[in-house]
Amino acid sequence: MKTLRRYMAKRFAVTILSVFLLMLLLIFFIDFIEVMRIGSKRDGVSAGTLLLISALRVPIFSEIALPFAVLFGTMGAFLGLSRSSELTIVRAAGVSVWQFIRPAVTVALLFGGLAVTVYNPLASAAKAESERIMTELFDANKTFAAAKGTGSWLRQESLDGPSILHAKSAANRGLTLGGVTLLQFDLNNRFYEQIQANKAELRQGYWRLENAIAQGAGGAPRHYSEYFVSTYLTPAQIMDSLGSVETLSFWQLPSFIAFAKKAGIPPARYELQYQLFLTRPILLAAMVLIAATSSLKPFRFGKIQTMVLAGLSGGFGFFIFSEFSRKVGATGLVPVTVAAWGPALVALLLSATVLLYQEDG
Repeated sequence: MKTLRRYMAKRFAVTILSVFLLMLLLIFFIDFIEVMRIGSKRDGVSAGTLLLISALRVPIFSEIALPFAVLFGTMGAFLGLSRSSELTIVRAAGVSVWQFIRPAVTVALLFGGLAVTVYNPLASAAKAESERIMTELFDANKTFAAAKGTGSWLRQESLDGPSILHAKSAANRGLTLGGVTLLQFDLNNRFYEQIQANKAELRQGYWRLENAIAQGAGGAPRHYSEYFVSTYLTPAQIMDSLGSVETLSFWQLPSFIAFAKKAGIPPARYELQYQLFLTRPILLAAMVLIAATSSLKPFRFGKIQTMVLAGLSGGFGFFIFSEFSRKVGATGLVPVTVAAWGPALVALLLSATVLLYQEDG
């Protein structure tokens, strides 16, 4: 049995990794084409820089594809074993379905643990670096983030009066902004100055603007290598408004959740993200069981295409259910624990029930 378990575990691991690598390549090419399309509208950006940006963004995007890689890889492994009659021989030797599924579940749990503790921190660091590079490329012209939306808007108060700030991109969890336009008002709420800058960094009590052009009402534009604008906004408020939760890794989230509670930031979305990390191994194990319900039938019985489509439909249906649960949990309508753990446990129990019915009647 040990030899059989090692053989099947190796078979599942190789197939899942192969599917995941193919998905990585597909995601990279799609993202690179999009980045090239947008980057071609801006002069001075090399193809190597665009390639680096796409390469740094791929790991965080591929985390969404990991459950599907486990689903497709497990189905492919089971179908391959069935086509070569290895599953038939194993069953004839008295090995139950639960015994030869165990290696696949073990591999899924292992991949889930590694994805959370090792892969995610690397992917989060790469995502943060890509945001930093993209922010440095910004100027007043339309570029990457501006093409994806209208950017980010902030209204702030300061010693000099209120102001409205618009940024095309945000990095460093919102503390560094690119493509900045700032409208200044006096204490009587009358507009008196517009400022455009390539980059803005939040310091304690003020924004530091780089390469800024300030123009008052009816006045001539004035250029400054550095320009300072006072603000009452704190780093905690900025991180809650503009920060990207994807740049926080599994190991950083507990300390950031504690910081958010002390700073008065609603911690729900960070707690939800942390709980989703904890459920990832269970999620991948559920994908193995979903794959098993639709790929253990011998080839001689036919209807293989129907079984594969049923398995794919089940996997995509579960993904839609989990995304809906995540959205509901982010709004605070249900506890984050229920939103994170509910879909994974439901999928695990339902697929186990179907498998019990198929195998044991």
